[in-house]
Amino acid sequence: MTSVQEPGLFRGPALHALSLAALLALAATSARAADDPPYALAREGFLYVGGKPATVNGHTYMAGQMFVEFRIPAQQMHPYPIVMVHGGTRSGTTYLGTPDGREGWAQYFVRQGYAVYVVDQPGRGRSGYLAERYGAWKVPDGEGGQRRYLSQAKYKLWPQAHLHTQWPGAGKAGDPAFDQFYASQFPSLASFPKQQELNRDGLVALLDKIGPAILLTHSQSGAFGWPVADARPHLVKAIVAVEPSGPPVHDIENTGAPDWFRDAERAKISGLNDVPLKYDPPLAADGKLEFIRQEKPDKPDLVRCWLQQEPARKLPNLARIPIVIIVGEASYHAAYDHCTAAYLNQAGVPNTLIRLADVGVHGNGHMMMIEKNNAAVAGVIAQWLDKQRLRDRRAGR
Repeated sequence: MTSVQEPGLFRGPALHALSLAALLALAATSARAADDPPYALAREGFLYVGGKPATVNGHTYMAGQMFVEFRIPAQQMHPYPIVMVHGGTRSGTTYLGTPDGREGWAQYFVRQGYAVYVVDQPGRGRSGYLAERYGAWKVPDGEGGQRRYLSQAKYKLWPQAHLHTQWPGAGKAGDPAFDQFYASQFPSLASFPKQQELNRDGLVALLDKIGPAILLTHSQSGAFGWPVADARPHLVKAIVAVEPSGPPVHDIENTGAPDWFRDAERAKISGLNDVPLKYDPPLAADGKLEFIRQEKPDKPDLVRCWLQQEPARKLPNLARIPIVIIVGEASYHAAYDHCTAAYLNQAGVPNTLIRLADVGVHGNGHMMMIEKNNAAVAGVIAQWLDKQRLRDRRAGR
């Protein structure tokens, strides 16, 4: 007679092995947590910004809202908070910890005396999803994460991939760090232009509510930082663009040797993204930017950058905002984030490009905020912010 096991239940040796693995993982996480001393908060909590009522089939719902978690240190040492915006398929948990149980960038910067606001993008995580307003979504697959973030040295889809050493685990299903990472992935709006509109509006609403802030973006959300700063240049006091969505004009498809890079067919209407930016001289209502591609890359393992045709239009609202672009040594962005820096420079927007390897931080992939040396990467950002000497003139500081 065939025995029947209830779905989802483990028995005998399987249960023992699973329990033992879970206990070992819990013990390791607790040990790592014990290494982090307590810190004092003046206040913590959450809020929602940017939502508006939407009527669907005779019923009223909220759409466009953005969930924001905040932590205010007891000793706030810096006048401007940091707003942390996660990338594609992710949520605000990107900054709240690592898959192997260590503290994230939110805790790091609170310890440095910054107030921190961590968002869930509209349509993601605790912000909710209203399909009738947001449209179709796409679901991340595990192998995509392995190719791009976790086991990239195995796949070798770009020249720098083999330099990856900082992922905390084996980078495949069944490894505790991989399983934690994959469990934290979320479906995303299929329309990237729609995401840019929703996040621009949500982040503008957040800054209007909390006042001037430093904007920290990562990957996909890099496309949101530019229009937010364009709309509220007096409220964005600095932009930390961690491997921002790019490169300009055409995204890149990594195809492996010998070609490595292939331009995506679709062009970005504003050069940096898919929503309008205020150029000077302004574009006509039906006008388009004209672009030209480098004849040769700066180095053989880099992308040929797209820039504006000269004379280039400027981005005056971004010109006075301190901007840094952070690039990991082994990331697929290592081949093209210099193009974003060059595009900004041509548009009259000074910026700093920091390749982490150049300052002694090696082996990072695209998900550097949850890798083994995430504190070292955060330290590079903190040092750059210190050099900007940001002061709140209203407070006399």
